[in-house]
Amino acid sequence: MNITKEQIDDLNAVVKVAITKDDYKEKVDTILKDYRKQANIPGFRKGQVPMGLIKKQYGKAVLVDEVNKLLQDNLNKYLTEEKLDVLGNPLPKQQESFNWDADELAFEFELGLAPAFDVQLKTKKAITQYKIVADKKMVDEQVERIQKQYGKIVSKTEVAKNYEVSGTFKNEGEEIDHKTTVELDKIKSKKAIDSLVGKKVGETVSLKTKGLFKEDYLLSAALGLDKEKAEKLNIEVDFTIEEINERQPAKLDQELFDKLFGKDTVTSEKELKDKIKEDSEKQFEQQADQKLLNDITEKLIADTKFDLPTDFLQKWIQVSGENPLSEDEAKEEFEKSEKGLRYQLIEGKLINENDLQVQFDELKEFAKGFIKSQMAQYGHLDPQEEELDNIAARVMGNQDEVKRMSEQLMSQKLLNLYKEKANLKVKEISYENFVKEVYG
Repeated sequence: MNITKEQIDDLNAVVKVAITKDDYKEKVDTILKDYRKQANIPGFRKGQVPMGLIKKQYGKAVLVDEVNKLLQDNLNKYLTEEKLDVLGNPLPKQQESFNWDADELAFEFELGLAPAFDVQLKTKKAITQYKIVADKKMVDEQVERIQKQYGKIVSKTEVAKNYEVSGTFKNEGEEIDHKTTVELDKIKSKKAIDSLVGKKVGETVSLKTKGLFKEDYLLSAALGLDKEKAEKLNIEVDFTIEEINERQPAKLDQELFDKLFGKDTVTSEKELKDKIKEDSEKQFEQQADQKLLNDITEKLIADTKFDLPTDFLQKWIQVSGENPLSEDEAKEEFEKSEKGLRYQLIEGKLINENDLQVQFDELKEFAKGFIKSQMAQYGHLDPQEEELDNIAARVMGNQDEVKRMSEQLMSQKLLNLYKEKANLKVKEISYENFVKEVYG
């Protein structure tokens, strides 16, 4: 067997593979002899079928199969030994009137080669790294929510401001018939509040849906409709009152603190607020990190210039899927995936240049950390190390989970690299302003 490479340009090459009968004859003959032993053909005793008949029936199929195996194994070995960084897979060039009976079989494969390029993390223009802080307003609102959640519900006979009212919304035309609970302090419409205040159980009030609540999402929940339909509504609905309650806030005392965080973890209102601030900002950090990762990704793609073997990749996309695509479909698919491919190449270069690796031990610790956080959500705050090890072992026995966690850990390593080496400017911002600035 002989393999040679013809360089077309920096991004394209053709590999030529020449296979002689000596490369496959022994293997083909052995398989055909095995076929002869097992062949059950009418008119012949088992194992006594003439070899000529076996070759006539099975020879070509066995030959093609063995040659294809040789091609695959040796071509992959050649690419590895020559350290050729290929995109997609080698594409066999079509040959008309191919003669499988020739003494030498010649094959050609097109290669799309990865481009050479440099990645600069120190961009000229600094990228904003958001540090989201929990401001006083947010912390106070969270304290108020906690007091409401753990407070006492007192039944009332007449609606007053800041009470919560349970009842049923109805509108025959829109087929609305939905039981819900409404907190009066979430209602935006002053007219609606005035209509409700003073009413008693059994009474019905008519309310306009447009601008009823301070937050738009509350309307869809109250009426039992999907968000899109609720947003378009501008009708009147009847609300029949079935229950009136005042939620008296819980006292900020040690009993409440222990219920929330465990015994003596928090011992004062100040410590409660500090804890809320700390926990909130930890959650915000994940959101800010994702934003930073997205922004750096976009910046690297925009600033790192290199060409791709576009024609080869479109051809490869055309034939590599489950169903072949037309030229136009393949071109469209390439345009959709080009940005992702560019970032894969950039990311791969950064990983290699900075020797970023995911080791088994750190992957196991990463899995244990994830498991621990999941358990904490269900109130299991202090799991034993042995318990975590056992669960982690089961998780890491699942290859899909290992792949997913490896990708997450590598993403974290890249993020740490960006924080260390990229040109960043830190901007402190409240969560409310972060949402306005980032999401509009």
